[in-house]
Amino acid sequence: MTETRLRTWSHSAAYSLTALVISVLALQNLRYGFYQLFYLALAMTALLLAGLVYTYFCRRHQLSAPGHLIILAGLNSGLVAAVLTMNAPGISHWAMPLLVLNLLILPLRQGLALCALLLLPVIAVTWLDNPVTDAVITSAGLLLLASVTALYVWHYDHMTQSAQDLAITDPITGAHNARFLDETLQKEISRAIATGHPLSVISLSLDYHDQIRDLHGKGGLNRLLSQITRQLFETIRAGDSLYSLQDSEFFLILPFTPEEGLRVIAERIRRTIAERDWPETGKVSVSLGCTTRGNGDTSTELLRQRATNAMLEARKHGADSAWFTPGEPVRA
Repeated sequence: MTETRLRTWSHSAAYSLTALVISVLALQNLRYGFYQLFYLALAMTALLLAGLVYTYFCRRHQLSAPGHLIILAGLNSGLVAAVLTMNAPGISHWAMPLLVLNLLILPLRQGLALCALLLLPVIAVTWLDNPVTDAVITSAGLLLLASVTALYVWHYDHMTQSAQDLAITDPITGAHNARFLDETLQKEISRAIATGHPLSVISLSLDYHDQIRDLHGKGGLNRLLSQITRQLFETIRAGDSLYSLQDSEFFLILPFTPEEGLRVIAERIRRTIAERDWPETGKVSVSLGCTTRGNGDTSTELLRQRATNAMLEARKHGADSAWFTPGEPVRA
């Protein structure tokens, strides 16, 4: 199940359960003749159902749907106004389902901010209108509920981010993996087309990686690749991105980089790796294939293939070399 679909289901369940709780409160207040609270609960139920409908229609955009904040702000402000204007016993307990709803639906910071705006007046009125013992119990319950829910949401967000990082990161080198390469490269190509800025890429391969594996084992090769990755991260610029591919190959995306800048960066990478004495393996070298986006490069396949062919051409000219293959000039 995707993150968007999971959030759609969780948002729908949260709105539905909260609407059920508030509608039960509406019926109870109608039964005992508390008509103001009945109309308040009725209005809150209507907003909750609106949130449920909004979730359904925006089910493909749950990660960035701004309407939830508007709906929840209306719910919270309505309850705060009722707490401040109605002298109704037990109305502070109505805040409990809204606290959970705020934190389950909204991003954590927005949810905490909305919870704080709800809790401050509710707790203040609770202390003014109730005995100390009741006020302590109610306040502690509200704060504990908000804290536990916030901790759960934070833990879920942390686990989700960790899972996303694992899905796009190579476990050996720590660079982005091939799965994430095409997605990012396509975005950069689209941006280059829209803005007219240059885009360059480098296909980099470790020379004699089979011999290195034979001499130092797979573990030694993996440690070398990890060390090279750290060196590459120190060498490339902010905004450039690095990807680890199979067979000891790397791929670099260099946005806003023309041919002249590409040649400089490639030479810097080649010299940095060749001149360093690496632990376990000693001196190593790389072959680099470089190219810039041409007028016909509207998808990832042509650009990646031309960079790979340039890297193979560099190998033909001997280890520790870089080869540049230009693309078709971009027409203004």
